[in-house]
Amino acid sequence: MYATLFVSDQSKALDFYTKMLGFGKRADHAGPEGRFLTIALGQGTEVLLWPGTAGRGNATPGSPQISVPGPLIIESDDLRKDVDVLRSRGVRFADAEPEDYPFGVRVTALDPDGHRVSLRQTRK
Repeated sequence: MYATLFVSDQSKALDFYTKMLGFGKRADHAGPEGRFLTIALGQGTEVLLWPGTAGRGNATPGSPQISVPGPLIIESDDLRKDVDVLRSRGVRFADAEPEDYPFGVRVTALDPDGHRVSLRQTRK
C-alpha cells in the first residue's frame, strides 16, 4: 500500500518528487499525528513522505558506491535521455554519468535530504 521515505521538510520533498521527478501527489491531509502526504508514479504503490531520518545503506566491500540502491528504484525506457531531462530541472546525481552494468544502465539521483533515488534501465 505505502512505502515510507523519511524527509526533513515535507513541502521541499513534495516539490522535488513532483516537479523534478514527475511523481503525482496522491494524499495531503492534516491529522493528529501530522501531515499525511503521499506521492506515486502512475497507479502504483504510494510513497509516504514522513518527517524524520532513516539509516543509509552501505556498499559491499569492493563494490562501487553506485551499487547501493536507494529507497526508491525507478525504471526508465531511455535512461540517458531521462538523465538529461532531470539535469535540466536541477536534479543532482551521485555519479557524473549513467553507468553500464551487466543487466543494463544505472544512475543515482539525490533528493533534497540526500536520499538515493536509483534510476535503472534493464538491458533488452
